[in-house]
Amino acid sequence: MSDLQQRIAEAVAQPKNLGEMSDADAVGTAGSEGCGDMLRMWVKFRQDAQGRKVIDRATFQTFGCETAIAVASVATELVAGKTIAEALDLSGADLASSLGALPPMKIHCAQLVEGALRSALQGDSAPAASGHSEKQQSPAAHTAGSPTLRDSFKPAEGSVRKPNIVFKQPGNTDAPSDS
Repeated sequence: MSDLQQRIAEAVAQPKNLGEMSDADAVGTAGSEGCGDMLRMWVKFRQDAQGRKVIDRATFQTFGCETAIAVASVATELVAGKTIAEALDLSGADLASSLGALPPMKIHCAQLVEGALRSALQGDSAPAASGHSEKQQSPAAHTAGSPTLRDSFKPAEGSVRKPNIVFKQPGNTDAPSDS
């Protein structure tokens, strides 16, 4: 097993900061319909000793491969204590750097994490940096009836293109749904 594979396996075996954050100040989502990966990142801020607004902590959830999980795990650790500007200066490669150089076919995993982080920190006003579609939501939007990570994969109203993902009805493991 290569060093990169070992570090990814370790990060996946014990991912850091996995899960929703109920008191988040910002939430960002990035996904790629083409590969099916989806990542949501929650960010909580605090004021540091110099009075700067810094990231207190970040958490994530993903529908993605092991590399996406590993990059998100190490990235949430890396951004803690950084200002918004400092975090926005980080590229996908920076966010994944502690794992080692990713192979070309896995670079999109780091870009996915970068996209979700940018989405949370910049909101809807900024263009997508990673090439993945992004959507930012306020934490208050995560109440009953609000869009879920699964809903983010559904095609837009009036869309003629079917997604590459087949959803199953809750409670039924046999019948796929087009909804």
